[in-house]
Amino acid sequence: MASTTNRVDGTATTGTTTTQVTTKGKTIIDDTVVAKVAGIAARDVPGVFALGGNAARAFGAIRDAIGSSALGQGVRVEVGETQVAVDLTIVVDYPTPMMDVATAVRAAVTSAVTELVGLEVTEVNIAINDVNIPALNGVVDETDGRVR
Repeated sequence: MASTTNRVDGTATTGTTTTQVTTKGKTIIDDTVVAKVAGIAARDVPGVFALGGNAARAFGAIRDAIGSSALGQGVRVEVGETQVAVDLTIVVDYPTPMMDVATAVRAAVTSAVTELVGLEVTEVNIAINDVNIPALNGVVDETDGRVR
């Protein structure tokens, strides 16, 4: 999914920080914060069931069970001086149209990162690696508590 060419301005980095220096001081935004903002925005889109591949979701279920969460799960960012490229891996709810979900996720992530972090988003690549089928997960009948 990620190309070998530089997708953002300046020196692209992964796992470092974005720094803004003004006459009043310096602001540092860690790349993990950018990934979390993108992850939260993507999760809020109707039709997105989860973020991350199978292994990441399995570890996420363990984290959730102990009261922790990884909001940047399934998100990879490449940050430059003023720009960012985002790669997301998502699971879509069936029967939601996948291309519509991808378009909505792309718009939500771009808007959130631009507004909250202040970086220009050059691209948002989305990999849909699974479909959640609620009927296969079982639905609890509220009248008798049995899984149907």
